[in-house]
Amino acid sequence: MITLLWTDQCFLGVLIIGALLTLYSLRREHNRRAFKQLFRKPLSVSAGIVLSFFLVIGILDSIHLRDNAGQGLSENGKASTLLERILAPLGQTYEKTYSAPLALNLYSTETVLVDGKAQQIYPRLQYPASTIHNQKEKERFLSTVLLKAVGTAMLATVLVWLVFIAGLRFKRPWLPQRRHALPLLVLFLCLLVTFACYWISRHLHLFGTGKIGQDIFYYTIKSIRTGLVIGILTTLFMLPLALLLGIAAGYFGGIIDDVIQYIYTTLSSIPGVLLITASVLSMQTYIANHPERFATLHESADARLFALCLILGVTSWTSLCRLLRAEALKLREIDYVMAARALGSSSFRILQKHLLPNVMHIVVITLVLDFSFLVLAEAVLSYVGVGVSPMTISWGNMINGARLELAREPVVWWPMLAAFVFMFTLVLSSNLFADAVRDAFDPHQAHL
Repeated sequence: MITLLWTDQCFLGVLIIGALLTLYSLRREHNRRAFKQLFRKPLSVSAGIVLSFFLVIGILDSIHLRDNAGQGLSENGKASTLLERILAPLGQTYEKTYSAPLALNLYSTETVLVDGKAQQIYPRLQYPASTIHNQKEKERFLSTVLLKAVGTAMLATVLVWLVFIAGLRFKRPWLPQRRHALPLLVLFLCLLVTFACYWISRHLHLFGTGKIGQDIFYYTIKSIRTGLVIGILTTLFMLPLALLLGIAAGYFGGIIDDVIQYIYTTLSSIPGVLLITASVLSMQTYIANHPERFATLHESADARLFALCLILGVTSWTSLCRLLRAEALKLREIDYVMAARALGSSSFRILQKHLLPNVMHIVVITLVLDFSFLVLAEAVLSYVGVGVSPMTISWGNMINGARLELAREPVVWWPMLAAFVFMFTLVLSSNLFADAVRDAFDPHQAHL
């Protein structure tokens, strides 16, 4: 039985609605030209491939499955997701404490009695397979897995290319063109990393373990959904306010414009971190005072994540509102808008038919550019203690916990590095894709 939390419903709903709106927009010729320009650039296609892998992981982690009669619950009372079942038993496997990436033994020593004498040893980990006994066997296993991953990734890439050319019917279908080389290489690397990481994680702790023995690779992969939810759901709450108030202020002017300007100017003058902190603490107090509304710790953590998205959306709409107001001020003086007004068209119809379609490029560009900022904002807010719940697995919580691990001796560096690499990859690919979206959909860039 599939169960969806608040954030799951909103996240999947936004993705479905966004896909339907994208297909609907392809009816117009200028939108089709923009998408063709977007997918004609190798860098944008490559960034889109990387983002697609992150999205698939986020979707798999948003579908909760509950067995019949309420069985199949984890220890904290939550249903397991598709991703958790794919990665099992990583979520339920814990070591005693830290272990280095791909290690067979713990990172710290223990004192044991051997023939009545105390000795310092590095205890054997519980998770590595019984077939891997020493370093030589581990190296042989890793070599076998890498060769298998390379072969499988190459085969999958070739199959994707064959499907691609069968759909487009090139004149020289069997020879990839120069602009296809980079996307195919990125696809191959993504598949290679996916297969290799998954197969290695079946037998070893790929990124080591943390302080309580948790698998860092599992925590890093689970953090992807949190980053995507923060980046996507915040736009859901930000867009209606910015779109409605921005266009209304620019088109109507007068007292309406003055009131809307006063609202977003006042809101912008409040320090963002202070406002977010006060709102998050208020939400924490509400959750603590109403435990009957949140049956499990997982539901309360999800409610806090949902509230954080709402708070970020309410505090982030002002910049987009300014841009839309400025564009609406310009568009209301355009000849076809003045002609529609002279012919007796209502203000609602003018806004719907003339202003809204002509500001959508600003909306799309701004939302895509803000995505990477919101992903980084979650890490910063969690680092200062006002982000997502400590029960929620996120890159921000991983970085917050890693600051003490970097100060210990010996240094535990792998939790910080794992969170940094995945967050850097997501933000970099989203920024590259955002630049391509701006170039494709911005009419001022059309001549370039």
